[in-house]
Amino acid sequence: MGYRYMTAGYHTLRELQEQAVLQNREVWEIVRNADMSENERSAEASFEKMTIMYQAMKQADESYNGALRSASGRAGGDGAKLQQYNAQGKNICGDFIGKVMEKAIKMGESNACMRRIVAAPTAGSCGVLPAVLLSYEEDFSATQEDLVKALYVAAGIGTVIAENASLAGASGGCQAEIGSASAMAAGALASLQGGDAETIMHAAALALKNMLGLVCDPVAGLVEVPCIKRNSCGAVNAVTSAQLALAGIRSAIAPDDVIDSMRRIGNQLPACLKETSEGGLAVTESARVYQRHSNKRRIEK
Repeated sequence: MGYRYMTAGYHTLRELQEQAVLQNREVWEIVRNADMSENERSAEASFEKMTIMYQAMKQADESYNGALRSASGRAGGDGAKLQQYNAQGKNICGDFIGKVMEKAIKMGESNACMRRIVAAPTAGSCGVLPAVLLSYEEDFSATQEDLVKALYVAAGIGTVIAENASLAGASGGCQAEIGSASAMAAGALASLQGGDAETIMHAAALALKNMLGLVCDPVAGLVEVPCIKRNSCGAVNAVTSAQLALAGIRSAIAPDDVIDSMRRIGNQLPACLKETSEGGLAVTESARVYQRHSNKRRIEK
């Protein structure tokens, strides 16, 4: 989503919350105004740009093709399986959560198949935020304007994480990718449900806390396993975290302290667990079989 550190006004979630309260504005407005100041654009131009971003997410979801497979031949089709299962009325998670899971998997597979997606905040975590927002639009009859405003909220949270920690698996592990995306989606969902600034920040904190320590261990160096399915888990985590916050439950650890903890944990993780494919799931026997299959397919092509 093109994160650059905001120069107009806030550098922490606490500052973002305080500005919303002091200016008697919604969080999305504070983020939009920062974008206007930083990029010297009008409110209309800023909103139009974010609208284009949201529409690109919708287009990516609508253009999913369950018949496609990634270059390795091992990623693709699971989104269609989940869609078929949900359609059978056997969904044990409820219709909304089932749809969130489905859309997250589909987006992750589209990325693996080199389809157009929106990095939110990264390509590897591209399924989390769209899954939550698009499912909300469909099931809660929200307007596109509402969803774009929520996207601003997500962007504000992502910007703070980028400035104070990391969004990259190579520097912070998967907690920095799926974890950040989950925090962004939780805050966005809390805002859609009418949560105030404090509720939004705690939704993000609760989501990120659940993802701390998550390592980046892509099998065969590809953004397929376990990345795609982690998008689904991150999206569901965002929904549960938003609901906790909306119920009045607060994170015992301050939101900015959670972000700082993610930074420290990321620094403490060994290199083998930060996108190098030299540890975790990437060095299992199953992973070696996966890599041999992928290598064979590339040679045959």
